[in-house]
Amino acid sequence: MFRRRAATTPRVHHDMQDFPPRIATFFTGTDVAPTPDPDTRSPAAFLRWMLRQQWQVIAWSTVSCLLWLLPLTFGPYIFGRAVDDGILAGSTGALLAWAGVMLAVVLVGGVFGVVFHTLVVRSWLISLYGTTQMVTRKVAQMGHVLPRRSPTGEVLSVSSSDSDEFGALTEILARSIAQLVSYLTVAAIVLTMSWQLGVVVLVAAPVLVLAAMPLLRPLHRRQQVERSRNSELTSLATDIVAGLRILRGIGGEDTFGRNYATQSQHARKAGVSSGIWQAAVEAVGVLFSGVFLVTLVWLGTRQVQAGELTVGQLVSFLGYGLFMVGPIRTFFELAQKATRALVSARKAIAIFEQRPPWRDPEDPQPLDGSREMVDDLSGFTAHPELLTVVVSAVPEQSAALADRLGRYLPPDTDPVGEDDGDGLKGRAARRARADRERRRARIAARDEEAATREWGVRLGGVDLSAASLADVRRQVLVSDTGSGLFAGTLQDAIDPHGTLTREQAEQALRVANAEDVYDALPEGWQGQLDERGRGLSGGQRQRVVLARALATDAPILVLVEPTSAVDAHTEARIAERVSELRRGRTTVVCTVSPLWLHHADRVVLLRDGQVVAEGDHADLLAHDAAYRDVVVRSMDEEVSS
Repeated sequence: MFRRRAATTPRVHHDMQDFPPRIATFFTGTDVAPTPDPDTRSPAAFLRWMLRQQWQVIAWSTVSCLLWLLPLTFGPYIFGRAVDDGILAGSTGALLAWAGVMLAVVLVGGVFGVVFHTLVVRSWLISLYGTTQMVTRKVAQMGHVLPRRSPTGEVLSVSSSDSDEFGALTEILARSIAQLVSYLTVAAIVLTMSWQLGVVVLVAAPVLVLAAMPLLRPLHRRQQVERSRNSELTSLATDIVAGLRILRGIGGEDTFGRNYATQSQHARKAGVSSGIWQAAVEAVGVLFSGVFLVTLVWLGTRQVQAGELTVGQLVSFLGYGLFMVGPIRTFFELAQKATRALVSARKAIAIFEQRPPWRDPEDPQPLDGSREMVDDLSGFTAHPELLTVVVSAVPEQSAALADRLGRYLPPDTDPVGEDDGDGLKGRAARRARADRERRRARIAARDEEAATREWGVRLGGVDLSAASLADVRRQVLVSDTGSGLFAGTLQDAIDPHGTLTREQAEQALRVANAEDVYDALPEGWQGQLDERGRGLSGGQRQRVVLARALATDAPILVLVEPTSAVDAHTEARIAERVSELRRGRTTVVCTVSPLWLHHADRVVLLRDGQVVAEGDHADLLAHDAAYRDVVVRSMDEEVSS
């Protein structure tokens, strides 16, 4: 059987599970126990929300790191006591005792070093994969609306590079907290030996961090520019890969290649600029750490000469001076990674704060896919159990009709990017951000208004806005030229929900005339398809998409130019087989192909988005000049091509 058996999963206590992370944000009605959506009020609020999701792992990482630092925290003190009590005092027993203490501390540090690094990798992966899952769920929740509001490159960058920044933040946070505790412990130890040197050690880190603060603002700004440039580059690369076959056909590879090279140079320059400021921050850390160490050695030597310190205590101070370089550099690293995480968080909340425009009614009415479907805007009627072909001289008008029949918002808005203020400062940058937010709000408001008012398409007398969106999707399936394929097996492409028998899947493949795709794959149904079907020809990809649409056996099927990429003989076979398969079901095909028109039960002509003629193909061809002009022109274009 082609039908797949659902995998049985053991019952898991989700309260104890942290990896793989259980993410059920952006609730779509399919989860038993949804989790709260992220806090998108500000980048800082979003980061706090992310850290709270795995506070236990971060806490255990902090404790492990603290124990890992034991040799560095107490090692100089133990070594100094061994020098004073053992070597200088000539006591072998005291020397062995302190050596035993040092061995125990080192063993504890070694064991918990392994534990700490294991937990750090765990927390990093939780953040990385958790963010990727949230992006996936947001894409599933928003559907076709998301590309209207955010560029594809932004979404991909949040899922890849930004998620890595969030993982880096969890690691440096646990390490910084442990280093802070260790730093305060060392300060307490040195204060008991010399209050002057203790004060130097205690004050050094805050002074050094404050010295680098003026550099963080320009670093933050340049990292934002770098992030936006990389996002643009990702979007451009995605568009090139998606349209590579077309680009080759029209000879546009060189043009797009030059555009990509230009954008990559912009990204490189932004990266160099960001790297210069990051190097400046690190240089300040190294410089001040060296000054601190030299100052500590000089003061300690003078106190030994004055008899205020023993040799062993001086050795301890020198060891602690070297140790304090670590916490100071860690605090600098925390400032840098927190800055990068804030930049990434700002990009992430631009995706996550968006809300789907669909609002299901409180008392949804059921839909009956066997009833008549009417579009008030155009005057179009899809009669039950008939194959209706919609003809228009402007393909966008028939595609817009298909969007309305499926209750999809029209893709007529360019997405609002996050790079409008790149390179700007002060008032100009604030004005660019304000303009971007106004445009984003205007798009969201329009989507909201369009999705909450009466839709204007009625199925069996029920407006689609009065039914739940899930019911609309069950009754009406729209397959247009933008429908794509995911990477996976041919079985997944035809039967993504695993509900078909082998016979049903083979029938869908045969009707779509896509048997050659099956034959070309060595493993048949388990043969692998590349993302977007890149290994297939344009016609093969289109026929696999058609087979997937036919396999759903939807009560109402709307096809937009389903055979535009196949030859005439193949198109004739597909049109004949589809008309036979869909007999008794409502089918709407938007095309001007005469091969489909010959099989139509009813033909509708659109002009300026309005129905101006309808009837039988032969009658319209004989008596309607406008219809004849559109169809004959289409036939002439096919012959010339």
